[in-house]
Amino acid sequence: MSITLNNIKVGIVGGSGYTGGELIRLITNHPKSELIFVHSNINSGIYISDIHQDLIGETEMKFQNKLNYDIDVLFLCLGHGKSNEFLNNNNIKQEIKVIDLSQDYRLENSFFNENFDEKKYFVYGLPELKKEEIKNAQNIANPGCFATVIQLGLLPLIGTDYIDGEIHTNAITGSTGSGVIPSDTSHFSWRNNNISWYKPFTHQHLEEIYYSFNNLSKNIKEINFLPIRGGFTRGIFCTSYFDSKIDLNKAKDIYTNFYKKHPFVIISEKEIHLKQVINTNKCIIHITMNKNKLLITSIIDNLIKGASGQAIQNMNLMFGIEEQTGLKLKSSIY
Repeated sequence: MSITLNNIKVGIVGGSGYTGGELIRLITNHPKSELIFVHSNINSGIYISDIHQDLIGETEMKFQNKLNYDIDVLFLCLGHGKSNEFLNNNNIKQEIKVIDLSQDYRLENSFFNENFDEKKYFVYGLPELKKEEIKNAQNIANPGCFATVIQLGLLPLIGTDYIDGEIHTNAITGSTGSGVIPSDTSHFSWRNNNISWYKPFTHQHLEEIYYSFNNLSKNIKEINFLPIRGGFTRGIFCTSYFDSKIDLNKAKDIYTNFYKKHPFVIISEKEIHLKQVINTNKCIIHITMNKNKLLITSIIDNLIKGASGQAIQNMNLMFGIEEQTGLKLKSSIY
């Protein structure tokens, strides 16, 4: 589908959280889209800029508790398990495209709900893996933030003979990854100047990573994933390493060729740091080697490339407009 004369009409359900706020900001400044409504039962009647204070002067819209079906695409920024419930309880017209930012439809056994017809099949929305399928999709399951940064770091070598043995992955994330409702481990007093691991080797994003990788190769190595809470607000710094007999220059050539048609993934010759991607839709990757161990470092902003920015990227592809539209964002490293 290609929108040429009119802007894409957008609706958002669940706009009160961090990803909802980022999505509103991006849509409001997107040159080819028009925000029609932001649905929130809790904040209905409240100005959006009263909740997302960075939007002061950007929009005079209020949250509303009614749905408007005169839209082209509906973004679901609901908690895990809530998107499925929402779609079951609301009669969304089949011609409205759906982009879900929860984990409800990321796995094969969740892609099809018995209450929907075949048009409610959800394509896994990692553009660097499924760009052509996304272009023709009616519904998208947006990937998780950890799943995005880990997959982008490993994808070029999946299905090759260059990974010997298990993969070891360590990824540290900011407090916004825990959501907008404060918890013991996202409270400033606890998080500041602190660090801890959580869900070692069992994080839920592993399931979608294995699902994607198993579609590429039946010889997927075990991924030992250690997620870490960082004492900062946003971003994910991820390192993956494994034994390999590959030559470093060969590895760099494979990554460069793999991502040459994907504008948001950049291969850096220099060592990278997290501030390079904050407030952008970029994933920057650095590759190095020590003896027989290949080290892949990948970094993203968890709220943008890991959530709302990637959702916009998917929208652009679905509606046939330039992939980078509305996403040419610059980080601030100082």
